[in-house]
Amino acid sequence: MRLGIFGGTFDPIHYGHLLLAETCREALGLDEVRFVPAGSPPHKTDAKITDGHARADMLKLAVSGYPEYTIDRRELKRTGPSFTVDTLTEFAAELPDAELFFLMGADSLRDMPGWREPERITELATVVAVNRPGFPAPDQAQVVDWVGAKIASGIRVVTMPGADLSATDLRKRAQEGRSLRFMVPRAVEAFVHEHRLYGESRP
Repeated sequence: MRLGIFGGTFDPIHYGHLLLAETCREALGLDEVRFVPAGSPPHKTDAKITDGHARADMLKLAVSGYPEYTIDRRELKRTGPSFTVDTLTEFAAELPDAELFFLMGADSLRDMPGWREPERITELATVVAVNRPGFPAPDQAQVVDWVGAKIASGIRVVTMPGADLSATDLRKRAQEGRSLRFMVPRAVEAFVHEHRLYGESRP
C-alpha cells in the first residue's frame, strides 16, 4: 500500500489543498491519501485556529464521495503540540507494510530543519514538496541548500497546476461577508456560513 499523509490546519480546506492531494495521488500512484488536521501546530502557537473537529468536518464534506481520500483525527485527540515525527511513527507502527509519503507545500520545506527530528521524518516517509502560490517547486540544489544533503535525499518534488488560493485570504473574505464560491467545495462554503466560523459580517 502506498499511503499519502497530508497534514495541515485546513482552516478552511480549499481547492488548492484538494488539487495538491490529487496531483500527488496521481503522480506517485498513491492508493490512499489521509488528511490529518493538526491539533496544536507547534509553529502556530500564537495563532487563533478554528476548532479542530469543525476543520475535520469540513474536510469530510470536501472529500465525500471519493473513497481514496480519508480523514484521520488522531492529532486532534492529543494534548500539547502535534509533531509530524510522532504522527508518522504511529502510522509506521500501525501499517508496517505501507510505504508512506508525507505531502507538504514547498514553502514549508525551508523550515523543516527546525522541526523535531527532521532526519527521522525522512526515514519514516518520503517527503513530497509541492509548489504553492508565489512559491515555485524548488530544484534539487535549492532543496539541498534549505535542508542539507542528508535530509534532501529523502525528499521528492512534485509540481501541480497553479491554484492561487490561501486559507488566510479565505478567512478574511468570510469575515468581510465576501463570496467563497468556486474557491472551496459548496458543502464547505455552506458549513462556514452556517456556523459563522470566521465571524462573517453579513446576516
